[in-house]
Formats: sequence, C-alpha cells, structure tokens
Amino acid sequence: MTPEQPQKLYIALISVHGLIRGENLELGRDADTGGQTKYVVELARALGELDEVGQVDLITRRIVDPSVSEDYARRVEPLNERARIVRIDAGPESYIAKENLWDYIENFADNVLDWFHQQADIPDLIHSHYADAGQVGVQLSHITGIPLIHTGHSLGRDKRRRLLATGLSLDEIDQVYNMSRRIEAEEEVLANADLVITSTRNEIEDQYEIYDYYDPDSMAVIPPGIDLEKFHAPVLGEPKPPVARDIRRFLDEPDKPIILALSRPDARKNISTLLESFGESRRLQELANLVIIAGNREDIRDMEAGAQAVLTDLLVEVDFYDIYGRIAIPKQHASDEVPAIYRLVASSGGVFVNPALTEPFGLTLLEASASGIPVVATENGGPVDIISNCHNGILVDPLDKQAMTDALISLLTDNASWRELSTAGLTNIPRFYSWAAHASTYLELAVPLIGQTPLLPKKPKTRRPMQEHNRAIFTDIDQNLLGDPAALSEFRELLKQHRNTTTFGITTARRLDSALTALKQYEIPMPDILITSLGTEIYYAPKLTPSVNWQNHIDHSWNRRQLVRLLENLPGLVLQDAAEQSDFKISFHYRPDQPNTPSIQEIQTLLRKEEQTVNVIHSFGEFVDIVPGRASKGLALRYISSLWDIPLNHILVAGGSGADEDLMRGNTLAVVVANRQEEELSDLIDMDRIYFASRPFAGGILEAVDHYRFLDV
Repeated sequence: MTPEQPQKLYIALISVHGLIRGENLELGRDADTGGQTKYVVELARALGELDEVGQVDLITRRIVDPSVSEDYARRVEPLNERARIVRIDAGPESYIAKENLWDYIENFADNVLDWFHQQADIPDLIHSHYADAGQVGVQLSHITGIPLIHTGHSLGRDKRRRLLATGLSLDEIDQVYNMSRRIEAEEEVLANADLVITSTRNEIEDQYEIYDYYDPDSMAVIPPGIDLEKFHAPVLGEPKPPVARDIRRFLDEPDKPIILALSRPDARKNISTLLESFGESRRLQELANLVIIAGNREDIRDMEAGAQAVLTDLLVEVDFYDIYGRIAIPKQHASDEVPAIYRLVASSGGVFVNPALTEPFGLTLLEASASGIPVVATENGGPVDIISNCHNGILVDPLDKQAMTDALISLLTDNASWRELSTAGLTNIPRFYSWAAHASTYLELAVPLIGQTPLLPKKPKTRRPMQEHNRAIFTDIDQNLLGDPAALSEFRELLKQHRNTTTFGITTARRLDSALTALKQYEIPMPDILITSLGTEIYYAPKLTPSVNWQNHIDHSWNRRQLVRLLENLPGLVLQDAAEQSDFKISFHYRPDQPNTPSIQEIQTLLRKEEQTVNVIHSFGEFVDIVPGRASKGLALRYISSLWDIPLNHILVAGGSGADEDLMRGNTLAVVVANRQEEELSDLIDMDRIYFASRPFAGGILEAVDHYRFLDV
C-alpha cells in the first residue's frame, strides 16, 4: 500500500506485559499495570474511531492464571467496531512480571508472525510500546518490512539512575530488573524504528539523549489525551464532592477563590515554595484561600521518610506564617473526587498551581484547564509545551517566590485575564490533548512512513563509540564555574560534545534549591548528579531523584539538636540563616578574631569528647559547617563511584576551597583552579594526581582536561 491509495489502514499495536483489558483496567494492581496499559487501550480505541483506519489490533500476551481474571485468557476482545485486543501465547500461561519475560520475547514475536500469516492482510504499521514490545517490533519489522513506530513510556537508563538512588548496586539492579538486557533492547529499537513518539520535548532532550542511537530527527512529540468526559467545565447544580466539606472546615472565609495545588508529597513537587509565597503575601491571603491536596494520610508519623518530611515542613510553615483559617490541607480524598475538586476551584474563580522543580509532562495542568481553571506552572519541563499550545496560564521560575506571587495576584485581580485563560484552556485542551487529537496527529506522522521501507532487513544506524558513561567531571559551582563567562561557555560546549561518555556532576555547599537557581541563572547544563549541602544530599537527574539510601547511611549517630546546643553559644560561632541549614548540615559564621573563639582543632576536640561523630568543615576562613561523620563531598563522590561503577581514576574533580579537600585526596584526578581561596588547599601542592592550574574558574578545569588528556578515547 502507498500513501496515495485511499485504502483503510491496518495498525498493529504491541504491548507485551501487564494486565490489559477493555474495561475496568486494574491500574495500580502492580508495577506492570499502570499508565501504559491505559494509554494503549485508549490509543487503540481512538485510532479505531478514525475514518481512515480499517482495523486496529492491540496485541498482548495471553494469560491463563487462576490468580487473575479470566478476561486475560480471551483470545480476542472487541474495543469498538474497528479496534480489538488480540492475545497471543508465549511461554508459560501464568502471569509473569515484565522483568522475567525477556526469555520469551522471541517466542512471542514468532507467534505474532504466525498469527499475521493467518490473517487476510498484514498490518501497514507496527507500533511497539515499552522495551520488551520494542524488541518484538524490531524482529517483526526486519522480517516483514513493515514500518516500526515505538513509544518507550519509561526508559531503562533513567530507571537505573532512580534505582541507584535507593542504594542498589549496578549488579543488583541487573539481577533483579534485567536492566542491561532492557537497555540493549531500547538501543536496538532506537537503531531501527522509523519513528519514536514521546509525550514531551523534554523527554527527547533529557532522557533519550543519553542513548547511543539517539536521533532526534526520527522522534516526534504527540502528547497523550485526557478523558474529557470526566474533566470538563462546572455544571450548574452538580453536587459538591465529600472532600469539599473537609476543605471548608479549615477555612474562615470558605467562599473566597481557591488556589489549588495537587500532587503527591514529594520534595521535588516544591509545594513549600508555594506555601511560602502565600504566607509572605498579605495581598494573596486577602484574595484567596490556599488548598493543598498532597496524597492521603492517616498518620504522618507512619508515612515513608520523604513524604513525612514534606508534610511536616508544610505544617511547620503554616504555624510559622500563622495562616490558620486561610489554608486547607485535607487528609483524605478519593481519586474519583479529583474532577469535581477541579470544578470546585473553577466555580470559585480560583487558580491551579504546579510549582514542581521539574515536571516531565504535566497531566494535572491538562485536567485543571479542561475544567476551566487558569494555571500557574513551573517553566521546567512539560508545562512549557502545554502553555505554548493552549495559552492557558503563566510560566514561572519555581524557585522565585515573588514571581509566583505576582502571577497569582494578576489572575485573581484581573477578571478579563482570568476569563481569557480559562476559555483558552476549555477550547485548546480538546484541540491538542484529547485522544481524538492525538490519533489525528498520529496519522499525519505515520502515513508517510508506509511504502517507504524496503522489504529487506534494515541497515542499522551507526552506534556511538561508547555504550556507557565511563568517566566523570565533578566541580563546585561558585569557585569553579562562575567567574569567567567565556571559559564557562567553552566548558558548556565541551560537556555537550562528550555527553554520551562523560557524567557531569556538581558538588556544592549550597542547598538544592540554591544550586538549581545558580545553574539556571548562568545557563549551566543540568548535571547528571548533584551532591549538595556539603555532601549530605545526592540527587540524580533528570527528575532530581534523591538518594534515600545515602540519607539513611549518613544518619548513623547524627544528633542535630544536641550538636546545636553544644555549639551555638561558643564565642565566635554564629548560626547562619535558616536558608543555609538542612537536616544534615549545621552552618555557622566563624569569627576567629573575636576574643575566646576556639580554633577548629578545639571545636573538633570538644565534639569528640561529647562522643559526636561528625565532620567539621572550615572554608573561606569564615565558615564552619558540621555534617555527619559519614558525610562529606569526598565520601559522597566515592559512594557514587562505587554505585555507578566509575573508577576514581576516571573522575576529574575541581576544587577551590577547604571544603573540597577530601574530594581531591586519593585516587581521583584533581585540579585546583587558580582562584582558590587564599592558601587553602596549599597542602596538596606536592601530591600526585592533583594539578594546580594557572587559569582560574572554568578555564582551570579546561586546562586540567588537557593536562590529563582526560577525554581522549
């Protein structure tokens, strides 16, 4: 068939794992039955509704297992007049987790090919979903010459980073998740697919770019649709959801407009910055109430540590700003109440806020706008695409409290602007983010592929020379990157050229929010790894996933309150502002010129006598930081080296102050930039593997790269 022929299209969607059926999807039953299963069923239905399409087969694995519904044993299940689910046998009949399916993938592909031969026609297009189906799709496409489209849904390299954050080693991850096999399958798909479909531009740039066969020219963004029957404008007289009563009981003036934030209690969602913006603005408090829906809870004390910390901080901030009666943080809501909650906000004349540090897609923005609510959203990630398409809100820097406050006030006081953005959302969400719109755009991109592929095995694309990152550059921000714009520009280009083989990391005394602000202000590329707060926190890009295992590791024998009591009244030690403190870092101004100020050695001796296992870090002659004994920049780096399997002698570290000393000692390749703080680090001048550069700032790092021939293949 060629694109010129008015023949109806036959499309085969392949999704191997999970429990897939047409109705009552068991979303969340396990890790394999989530968003992907809903996506493929909705896509099959939407494509089946198009006049240009004659048949859509969603091909999945048949499961005969008494522990699951008999629905999954049906060989064929209609979805609509022209779409159906087709279940093919492969391996054991029982339900198998995706990590254990790899040995049966070739068997599944052979059985699908046999099934194709039994049909009156073979498909015009194959569209694989996730890595396992991708491997099936590549095999079928090679044999038949049918064009291959692929959607990854999630990627192995990204998941491996998140698993590393939990403390698992690379070997453990491979044993449990078959991750090497998954990643190799993803590479093979990228080498052979005619088109890769993603949900956002951010997904292409931040996730696929680290693959060897990365080719942005063969990728396209088609965002998924939302259910417009559930998410719609308020209906006159409709009943309010039960959670509305819970919200009203918190509020002194419950009929005021609502500023709504809805997300899970995760530090990366940055709800605290929104609360601080509200707490610091009397004008915002006069105009509206703040409602934060952050998951469900019975007892905060029983929640996992990250969620517990987020909710505890929110409640502490409510008390600090004394905004009782103006904020609601209800404990419970049902998932089917969410559409009605959005309509409640829209009816109040309110605003929806997504203040996340980074948001890969932004589904809540679509849901809110489809309900008629203007939005204020982070400018990092998927919301950029959404607001560019729909003109339904305002983008802000999520760490700029004043910008967030100004955006909210402007929408709450300008009725014409509120109505304009509300109407734009109601109009444009169905246009760009309905399943009908998704299917229509899909065909525009897919039809030209038909007839363009020869009926011969495809010639693979050229693979980049190195499959994995095998070296790393770690540097501080302030001393090493910010003083020479020209050298920083050259350093950025160097990172870009070697992104496929070189991990880029930041080690800083700054907290995460402060570090992100600096990176953005100076256009420094997002690092693969951030070691912040003097080695007490580790975050992995692109989702800023915190290393929970590292936090648990350094918590050993750490008693923050007792340490503050021991030190806060010593002469010459003054606690820094709250913004410089964190759970595992106590920061002081140090004034050695004042009478009776103890030396650093005397402070260390005092803490040892009190049986406090800590590291005392003196930097720039005027700061003293206390961190757990198991934490420092150098210890965090060695933890990452072991976890990521990058040898220390393949890591170049750059320093400029005393806080960097333990980072540079040992087997790393190190550079001390010329603008180092006075004579700090001078003790290292005769040590092997430590290069003292003649150039300052980023220029010193570039000089060391040449000196060590660090990037030579």
